[in-house]
Amino acid sequence: MTRERFERIKKFAADKETPCLVIDLDVIKQKYEELRTHLPFAKIFYAVKANPTDEVVALLRDLGASFDVATRFELDQLLRLGVAPDRMSFGNTIKKEKDIAYFYEKGVRLYVTDSPTDLDKISRAAPGSKVFFRLLTEGLGADWPLSKKFGSHPDLARQLIKMSVRFGLVPYGISFHPGSQQRDVGQWSTALTQVAQLFRWAKEEAHVELKMINMGGGFPANYVESTDPIAQYSEDIQRFLDTSFKFMGRWPEEIIIEPGRSMAGDSGVIVAEIVNIAKKSVHERYPWVFLDIGKFGGLIETLDEAIKYPIYFEAQGKAQSIIIAGPTCDSMDILYEKWTYTMPDKAKIGDRVYILTTGAYTQSYSSIYFNGFPPLKAYVLK
Repeated sequence: MTRERFERIKKFAADKETPCLVIDLDVIKQKYEELRTHLPFAKIFYAVKANPTDEVVALLRDLGASFDVATRFELDQLLRLGVAPDRMSFGNTIKKEKDIAYFYEKGVRLYVTDSPTDLDKISRAAPGSKVFFRLLTEGLGADWPLSKKFGSHPDLARQLIKMSVRFGLVPYGISFHPGSQQRDVGQWSTALTQVAQLFRWAKEEAHVELKMINMGGGFPANYVESTDPIAQYSEDIQRFLDTSFKFMGRWPEEIIIEPGRSMAGDSGVIVAEIVNIAKKSVHERYPWVFLDIGKFGGLIETLDEAIKYPIYFEAQGKAQSIIIAGPTCDSMDILYEKWTYTMPDKAKIGDRVYILTTGAYTQSYSSIYFNGFPPLKAYVLK
């Protein structure tokens, strides 16, 4: 975020009660256009869960995005905002049959799956729909891996492709997610190699012509640790596509990406306040700095210190190492204890603290009234 944008947000938030999240829509528009520029071959299905604020969804709707939808509640929001169902996919592998039926009733015809039982539900509740099959990935190199819980091994995916034909569904494509905030672009190469093998098997052995690849998300936002620019990711991914699908002489007809973090992350700043500064003993080396926001207020991705947000203190003075924690009555509400953050030694209780790159997976993760704290309030700069 530029200094000019940051100062604009500070000025806007000057009279707002903390903690709060301020979202700059211009940044989201810029990120969308950046993806369109560097990955023009891909359809963008925004991951609504990253930041479901109405204004964010409406902006992306007007820019031409499609949407990765996880629940009937997100579906209802999109319909309320005038998004057509043919711009949505039901992208959650864990779904009730009645919810599949609800999506189908509203006009959605594109569904992900990774298990025979889920595929069976889709066949009954959404007959004739297109289905794509999510592969299990390890998420190596990602700050927030999405392994184990989602996807299936290629051998099961082969069974699912055959089953979908028997069930009267349309086997449409293969999906994977390399892991959120993925720093190792080589993970796309590994996944695309598996995808290409399934495309070849489907055509030669199952006599099925798959048409789509869904590459999920994984593109980075700007946290403390640096990453390659989107242009570099795009260049490498296009090379991987060329290599993996050389046997076809072309790429698959449709390529989808599902950005969430990379689209919304850089747009947000959480404005917080120092509640207390204390040490646990006379001889303790580092002071504890307690903020009025913590894991349960929207910063759950500090779990295991996975996501390291840039944090700015307004005070002046010599930098001192600190431990940062939240305000709740839970001992796990410690944000950073191992990773070294510093604070000016003249900082004091009541000072404001600005936590950058917090536009994604913050408000949508905030708890409902733990310790009585309300969900994180968000404001939108237009």
